[in-house]
Amino acid sequence: MQTDLQEKIKELQRKIAREITYFQTGGVRPRGAIDECWIGRVLACAADEELPVDQNGAPMLPLAQFYLPALPYVPQVLDDVKLLAVFISQDLIGKSPEQMDGLWAIREYSDVSELVIKELANPRSQIRPFPLQPKFAADDTAVWDGGGLEPDVVHEILELKRSIGLYYSDVTAGPEYHNCTKFSGYPSFCQSGVSFGEGYQFVFQVSSDEKAGFNVIDGGSLMFAKNPQSGAWSLYYDFD
Repeated sequence: MQTDLQEKIKELQRKIAREITYFQTGGVRPRGAIDECWIGRVLACAADEELPVDQNGAPMLPLAQFYLPALPYVPQVLDDVKLLAVFISQDLIGKSPEQMDGLWAIREYSDVSELVIKELANPRSQIRPFPLQPKFAADDTAVWDGGGLEPDVVHEILELKRSIGLYYSDVTAGPEYHNCTKFSGYPSFCQSGVSFGEGYQFVFQVSSDEKAGFNVIDGGSLMFAKNPQSGAWSLYYDFD
């Protein structure tokens, strides 16, 4: 009986686990090169590009740069992308989803051969730039109350709780990547019933980072999803 339970738990863990790239802030000497990942800094762009401006005409803040060939795992929706640059408005945090249009921007580059090194700095930014070290994990899990699990998995976990008092945390005991900057896996929703919109797939999130001085309300995350058909992006943010 105990062996059957252990096998059941292992099967559930396999169903739940997703591969991700997550990031460690700092700890590496930067070279100022295109093939680096950063929080609080964007240094690669086309020669004629400057900081994007928000809906009020104010220059945005450089939030992050990701060089995708350096990442150990990248979701399929980004197969044709080599570099992502993410910018946010000083006025983004605190807005409702309906008010966020024009307050953030993503630049995608499928070819980096003609990009130049140009410091797209904003003196108003409170985000301290740090290089990001990409790491691989094969066992990202969803927040239980945040959604993202397949319905059959939810049913199995609830049945285990009913029959023997086993909780979701008992099944997923181990490393947690809920509140970290990461690509793929599960978005760190703090509540269920959230949707990026029809046809959108969660791609990555940039989470509050104490070392970089970046905070989303109360330790939350900015979560980005992409529609592979239209190429459009969607943003949602959440916090505890």
